[in-house]
Amino acid sequence: MSPLGGKTIMFNLEENVVYPMHGVGKIVEIATKTILNKKKKYYVVELINTRMRVMVPVDNAETIGLRHIMDKKQIPKISKLLQEDYVEQEEDWKIRYQNNLTKVKSGSITAVAEVCRNLYKRARDKELSVMERKLYESAYSLMINEVALAKGITAEDASNMISDILSK
Repeated sequence: MSPLGGKTIMFNLEENVVYPMHGVGKIVEIATKTILNKKKKYYVVELINTRMRVMVPVDNAETIGLRHIMDKKQIPKISKLLQEDYVEQEEDWKIRYQNNLTKVKSGSITAVAEVCRNLYKRARDKELSVMERKLYESAYSLMINEVALAKGITAEDASNMISDILSK
């Protein structure tokens, strides 16, 4: 436990992390800031896609879902998941969207892969709503960036790999 009562630092400077719904980033600073007369430690995460910097309270990082990049050994499992048939989801797009959004927000790479697969395969049969299309693009982008970092390949190569798997 840290002296502030939260969890101890579980991420290191320059470490790549996943910040659910925002994407993959790198911890560029571990800063102590005083906000509302309270000193707190924060991870300053620079997101890869946007170069935007976000501050994540160290003692709240786990609750927010900040996590390490998946291990390279998980890629075959994710690839297999992307190839599986999708399970027909709720017919009402609003409920389906909310369920998928919850999965993406969870930060779990398997949940993100599921959403990516289901929306990709659904789009082949039926048109997606604008919001579902955006959610698919977000899930796809999260997958690309995390796979690229885990495998040590370019985002373009990761995109080609994921596209090839989904289109089978």
